[in-house]
Amino acid sequence: MREPDVAPRLSRPQKHHRPAVSLAGRLLVCLALTGTLVGCAQTLSALSGRAAAPSSRETFLFRKPGAAYPSLAPLMRRVTPAVVNVAVDAVVRIEENPLLSDPDFRRFMERFGMEVPEEGDTERRQSVGSGLIVDSERGYVLTNKHLLEGATAIEVTLKDRRSYRARLLGSDDGTDLAVLQIPAIDITPLAFGDSKTLEVGDFVIAVGNPFGLGQTVTSGIVSAVGRSGVGDARLGELVQTDASINPGNSGGPLINLAGEVVGINTALMGPTGGNVGIGFAVPSNRARAALARVLARRRGG
Repeated sequence: MREPDVAPRLSRPQKHHRPAVSLAGRLLVCLALTGTLVGCAQTLSALSGRAAAPSSRETFLFRKPGAAYPSLAPLMRRVTPAVVNVAVDAVVRIEENPLLSDPDFRRFMERFGMEVPEEGDTERRQSVGSGLIVDSERGYVLTNKHLLEGATAIEVTLKDRRSYRARLLGSDDGTDLAVLQIPAIDITPLAFGDSKTLEVGDFVIAVGNPFGLGQTVTSGIVSAVGRSGVGDARLGELVQTDASINPGNSGGPLINLAGEVVGINTALMGPTGGNVGIGFAVPSNRARAALARVLARRRGG
């Protein structure tokens, strides 16, 4: 297919002259400035010297008062209040270790006064993760099931540092998701997007509580869709992303540039247990169906 000719636009010499820029050239400049097609109309208008009122989406995504550069800060101000930190106190069974069956190793531990755990012993454990508010009137919080193993106490902390004791309403094995409940709160819940529309190269943002540091935002793209074979294939098809996902991000949302949840961060792949640019999220359509199943079972439906 022949590309249409784009004639350069001529302009008269002026005191503060701007060089003529073709439509294609303006689009390339726009992409360089914004990193995405959204908001290009505003940038092109500025290059051509014509004033144009930006759409609500462009304003929502990129316009930051007093700044001449694009920013996702307005989007994050809207999204992050509905992302929570989840702290769990648990009693779990001590994992079997082959060394404990070695008589020499047991004698070594006893010689130095170290307690030798026996089969069936348990230990107290604290873990941290993330979640998102999906219904503020009912206080429903979606998070990962594996985070809650053996939980004896669950605490949910909001961005503004309000903390609530949460109770577990139910979980879904096929997606590793669980639903918690806290008191009703005055926060706009996050909406689910359609994960079927995700394509490789779409921009996404991960929000969570990595390593218990507190709420943290990272960005990247969709690296693959329909990725299977992760976690012994127990989790089904997942969204792969290079947005940084670390321990503690589990249960947090993966968000598109419209502020919609397109995935729930649930796993990572790395030799050291940290981020190497390969993270996985349960697609939002599966997460939404899991939420409905858990609540239906809760209602006895």
